[in-house]
Amino acid sequence: MSAGTYTPRPGAAPLPRMIAAQTALETRMLLRNGEQLLLTVIIPTLLLVLFSAVDIVDTGSGASVDFLAPGILALAVMSTAFTGQAIATGFERRYGVLKRLGASPLPRWALMTAKTLSVLVTEVLQIVLLTAIAFALGWSPQGNPLAVLLLLVLGTAAFSGLGLLMAGTLKAEATLAAANLVFLLLLVGGGVIVPLDKFPDAVQSVLGLLPISALSEGLRDVLQHGASLPWAQAGILAVWAVLGLGAAAKFFRWE
Repeated sequence: MSAGTYTPRPGAAPLPRMIAAQTALETRMLLRNGEQLLLTVIIPTLLLVLFSAVDIVDTGSGASVDFLAPGILALAVMSTAFTGQAIATGFERRYGVLKRLGASPLPRWALMTAKTLSVLVTEVLQIVLLTAIAFALGWSPQGNPLAVLLLLVLGTAAFSGLGLLMAGTLKAEATLAAANLVFLLLLVGGGVIVPLDKFPDAVQSVLGLLPISALSEGLRDVLQHGASLPWAQAGILAVWAVLGLGAAAKFFRWE
């Protein structure tokens, strides 16, 4: 009996196709989640519109939106790469989803790659939406787009590492509470809405080392003041990215 050709052929799909399919699934799941939409879209949009339209915080000379827009973009990156990813991954780990996916033909590193790509896709949608709203509010950005892109990539890597570290080491309920608490604390003290120079000098030096502060201040230097790449902020983000991703790779538990 001769061997025949069967369609479809049994076996795993090519790795790039599996990663693309998992990325699309992760993105759809994120966008369908009401809590994630609140963190990634609604809160940043409301903050941008409210604080641009109402003079609540002294943002210095110039239009408020010129100060706020870079900080809100940094907040959008944090909400997706850190808060949203930590909560979603933490509960996937609790319910055994990660364990089952880890036993599938999709390698574990490819699963994490798909999650990262999903974060990037979501961030692109966030940035497009927030940029359009900021332009409607009278935003006048300056600077080099490549410097902005590099800061956003470094910020995404830093927050992704921290989010995966939290999701892979804490229980899901603890991750939920801690991620939301960190989001609120960094929103207030990370230079997103309130300028860092409004804090005492001793506190400023500490807050300036936070990844959200480095990202928001770095974006502000480029987009508001037209500076070239702010190496100090980029360096801080790179250190956080290396430490966060390295710790996540070492300590992440799949079950």
